[in-house]
Amino acid sequence: MSLNPTSTVIDAASVDAAIRSRMSARAFLPDPVPRATIEALLSLASRSPSGTNTQPWKVYVLQGESRDGLVQKVCAAHDALRADPTLASEYREEYDYYPEKWVSPYIDRRRENGWSLYGLLGITKGDKDKMHAQHQRNFRLFDAPVGLMFTVDRVMGRGSLVDYGMFLQTLMIAARGHGLHTCPQAAWNGFAKIILPHIGAGAEEMLVCGMALGYADPSDPVNGFHTPRESVENFTRWLE
Repeated sequence: MSLNPTSTVIDAASVDAAIRSRMSARAFLPDPVPRATIEALLSLASRSPSGTNTQPWKVYVLQGESRDGLVQKVCAAHDALRADPTLASEYREEYDYYPEKWVSPYIDRRRENGWSLYGLLGITKGDKDKMHAQHQRNFRLFDAPVGLMFTVDRVMGRGSLVDYGMFLQTLMIAARGHGLHTCPQAAWNGFAKIILPHIGAGAEEMLVCGMALGYADPSDPVNGFHTPRESVENFTRWLE
């Protein structure tokens, strides 16, 4: 494919709409996503930038039996972990996605996000059964027919995770262009010891995250949950 650096985006409104309509969908329809569509999305995502063009992403697409088998394994481990919290040492993330110590304003945004979602779902503070069930929805891919697992070679540096973020975002925006929704999921990371053998990843690979892909269920109230964003003024400093 030949790239023209002087080309312009004629329909900027559609690009804006794809970005603005991206959300973490938490309820999907069972409608299958054609392989050709998934391949097209991954091809678009491959145009993402990466340091010295290293392209560190490795993608595993799970559908049908492979998807259902992983869901069953991880849900069972999630239930076992709840029954016996001492198993936590067996299920650890390989990199720190979140900080060890939370501070404002990040902890405030995290709490607002969590309790706003739980409030919409009628889950009250201390309702551990409902919290566990909702958390496990992650490991059921929110019923999406497609699960994606992303890995990176352990030899790569932290900069490759920056590259990966751009790849994931490009993939999610491309999905909107095809009428699809996604949910990027770091929740899977703690169960890498189950996931990596299941998908056939090599010993040199580290799990980066998972993602649900499919057609969002418009009738489910959970998909009406849209997280707020800080204003440009709050996170930008202009230097002249």
